Amino acid sequence: MTVSAALTALADKFGEQLRTSQSERDQHGGSETHFNPIAPDAVFYPNSTADVAAAVTICQKYKCPVIPYGTGTSLEGHTLAILGGVSFDFSHMNKVLAVNCEDFDVVVQPGLTRRALNAELRATGLFFPVDPGANASVGGMAATRASGTTTVRYGNMAENVLALEVVLADGRIIRTGSRARKSSTGYDLTKLMVGSEGTLGVITELTLRLHGRPEATAAAICAFDDVADAVDAVIAGIQSGVPTARIELVDSEATRAFNLYGNTDMPEKPHVLLEFHGSHTAVDEQARLFRKIAKDFGASNFEFATKPEDRDALWTLRHNAYYATLALRKGATAVVTDICVPISKLAQAIDETRKDIANSDIPGPILGHVGDGNFHAILLIDPDKPTEKDTALKLGHRMAQRALRLGGTISGEHGIGVGKLDLMADEHDQAWQVMGAIKLALDPHNIMNPGKVVRLN
Repeated sequence: MTVSAALTALADKFGEQLRTSQSERDQHGGSETHFNPIAPDAVFYPNSTADVAAAVTICQKYKCPVIPYGTGTSLEGHTLAILGGVSFDFSHMNKVLAVNCEDFDVVVQPGLTRRALNAELRATGLFFPVDPGANASVGGMAATRASGTTTVRYGNMAENVLALEVVLADGRIIRTGSRARKSSTGYDLTKLMVGSEGTLGVITELTLRLHGRPEATAAAICAFDDVADAVDAVIAGIQSGVPTARIELVDSEATRAFNLYGNTDMPEKPHVLLEFHGSHTAVDEQARLFRKIAKDFGASNFEFATKPEDRDALWTLRHNAYYATLALRKGATAVVTDICVPISKLAQAIDETRKDIANSDIPGPILGHVGDGNFHAILLIDPDKPTEKDTALKLGHRMAQRALRLGGTISGEHGIGVGKLDLMADEHDQAWQVMGAIKLALDPHNIMNPGKVVRLN
């Protein structure tokens, strides 16, 4: 059984839907961050669930790895073809199949991006809230259990995926969940698939929860003299019940990157960025309450934005933080890592991480979705200096151990991929072996995105 035999069978059945040019393969073998490129042996462009099922059946027959591919924006090497195989690119399966306004849900194909989805929904008064920053595909977002800037208000993908259609490793097509808002009928296979990173099956259709567009939206930004004060203000705001839709923190180094990249003139101090959703009266009240709390912790330069263009400019800057940070060091790449801790431990986790980075020989701005205890470090390294990458990986390892010590998790939203595989036993112990058993039960030949999430040998 060989990959070449699988490629021959796939080419016979699908013709031009299978591509083997080096350029096409290379486009699907890269990573947003520090991982070395590993290209697949071929790229397959399915047009339907039937295509996926037929292709997976062929790959199963020849024990050829299958690597689902959305837009390639993941950060932990999720789409690297580490054992070769075929990359299933879902860019041709990118349609909205049904919008059910009365029930606040939508049925979509996996290649649809979150921005394209919200553009389709604009006339309905509804929107899909999960916003990881990148214009990721919704299939990829489900596979990695993505979250992002709005999680504090609307939850992550696990809370916003109602049902799935999935092709299993043997080619069977199953449906998990339903459009009902709850069920007590056995194992929750939807949540099993959400976050499985393509290791258990290939997602071919999603039913997503929608939310009503708020009557009013306002954004705010304020500066603090110290990260600890900023975090304490956020915690106080949450504990006071201020219903913010987004709460983001950027440290002084990240602020400097924003100024250089976006031609802004923010004080080079830690900043908190917020967004409020609701009625006009509610939004005004929320902003007033948080401003009062923030001032108690020394906030300054509190700015309020209600015009869409001003809000968009603020969040575009935040979403471009990775690229802005790269510009701080010419020619740099980055080890990007995240952890998530209980909100009461957030200030401690960030403070210890900042000190750890300061004691190293590489820069590492910190930013994150602090409203739910999640933050990121972008550790800038010279790709020609292997010792710097080693330093960054050690810093990331210590961040993960810190999260576990404080009752948290090694990743709040980036996922595992290959980058955090060695840390899974530390967090899950025997439960990681149970994950491996589930993997073997559904994928006995280990063809579904092998080498990610679990280790089978």
